[in-house]
Amino acid sequence: MSAAAHQDFEQPATFAFTDEYLAQAKVIIAKYPAGRQRSATLPLLDLAQRQEGWVSKAAMDHIADMLEIPPMRVYEVATFYTMYKLAPVGKHHIEVCTNVACMLRGSDAIVSACSEHLGIGVGETTKDGQFSLAEAECLGACVNAPMIQIGDHYYEDLDKDSMKAIIDALKRGEAPKPGPQNGRHASEPAGGPTTLTTLGSKPVGEG
Repeated sequence: MSAAAHQDFEQPATFAFTDEYLAQAKVIIAKYPAGRQRSATLPLLDLAQRQEGWVSKAAMDHIADMLEIPPMRVYEVATFYTMYKLAPVGKHHIEVCTNVACMLRGSDAIVSACSEHLGIGVGETTKDGQFSLAEAECLGACVNAPMIQIGDHYYEDLDKDSMKAIIDALKRGEAPKPGPQNGRHASEPAGGPTTLTTLGSKPVGEG
């Protein structure tokens, strides 16, 4: 369930894809043979979430109708994967990884920085609807811990200052650069590569 799931909200009575998203949905469904349309459940749920910001029961029912499958089959998928938000969340939904690697590298400080800077706790959304905060299980960038996910982007190698800088940039309507926030390149050692630094007579990456 999403970060805002415990807050009061109203389920919409109906849902329909916009023309743009409906066209994408038809392309996705057409990829699967007749009788196998249910395979499009995950990508259609993703489209619904991109359109509305979350996945409502009406959206799940609509997808079930499109795929000609029982609604329960869509509910099962939507409730299994935490990538789907089943209640409204902020425009910028900050998911802080608090699993082992990130915890050991200071994820508690990142949660605190978000909470202090936004004035909300985990599971809450700012009054203007711009930000929500959640804890997440392993997001798969352990070597660059601590890290967060906002939408489709990972922000890694964080500390309290860099976390607040990301929030401030989003408040200004900017798009902070994803990836490591401490100058590290990808997932190489923090001090730079130590092995395989040359390929033949040229440094790796040249030529």
